[in-house]
Amino acid sequence: MSTGFIENTAGRGAAAYAKKRARRGRPVPQHESSGRRPGWVTYVILTVVFVVSVFPLYASAMYGSSTTQEIARAVGNLPTWFPTLVLIENFGEVFNASQFNFWMAFLNSVLVAVAVTASTVFFSTLAGFSFAKLTFRGRQALYVTVIATMAIPAQVGTIPMFIMMNDFGWIDSLLALTVPTLVTAFGVFWMTQYLQEALPFELVEAARVDGASMFRTFWSIALPAARPAAATLALFTFVGSWNSFFWPSVVMRSQLTMPLVVPQLKGAFTTDTGLVMSGVFLVAAPLLVVFVVAGKQLVSGVMAGAVKG
Repeated sequence: MSTGFIENTAGRGAAAYAKKRARRGRPVPQHESSGRRPGWVTYVILTVVFVVSVFPLYASAMYGSSTTQEIARAVGNLPTWFPTLVLIENFGEVFNASQFNFWMAFLNSVLVAVAVTASTVFFSTLAGFSFAKLTFRGRQALYVTVIATMAIPAQVGTIPMFIMMNDFGWIDSLLALTVPTLVTAFGVFWMTQYLQEALPFELVEAARVDGASMFRTFWSIALPAARPAAATLALFTFVGSWNSFFWPSVVMRSQLTMPLVVPQLKGAFTTDTGLVMSGVFLVAAPLLVVFVVAGKQLVSGVMAGAVKG
């Protein structure tokens, strides 16, 4: 295996080690990656990670498949290990609950999550391109300021943000959930770091020489190059927006999102634990669909970006 290939893929340290082995008459052998398979240790670790990750969702489905009495008797254990018809009945009660409109809450969550995800990816990539490849006065200071905001807890700005939303007349409006999160400091940092390595200056200069405007350069050159990182950011942003509970609980009144549905399932004096856990399962289930649909494209995009880089 050539040291140049090793340096390009594993770094200078690995290349120096390969050269040392070659001088001793023990060159690094060429391996065919297609014929290699992970060992049993890898499978064990992946199995443990899978079980730990899936168990909370599985437990919510099993609790949703049980009555309150069955849950009370199964102290410290799952009330059942297999889904029952009780789970379907609880789903029906959640869908037809009188205290809220489940499908309207679902639509609100979809609209907010999609809008926030699209805007965050677009504006974060645009800002990342500016910080990574453009030179302007105050660039470094502005970038440091943006990154510094990540150290401030979001709860600190709750009261000022609530006052602003009230002045705008956006209380109990989806605008209050969408506009404050159109772009995030983490998204800007993520895309800046990626574009610094993935987008050569020569491509930007070539586009400018060909007469492309700065925005056209971003749209035609930077945005396609940022697709792997943008896909990852989109997935994380969608999950975060979908699961958001604190801020929606502050500004929403009559309109609900999916996480706000769960508290509505509690009774005034008694709580049907199975019904509540069924609601928890229904809140998390759409995210599973998103991961199943977008997971393969996400991994392939990240790997393609890694190879091109």
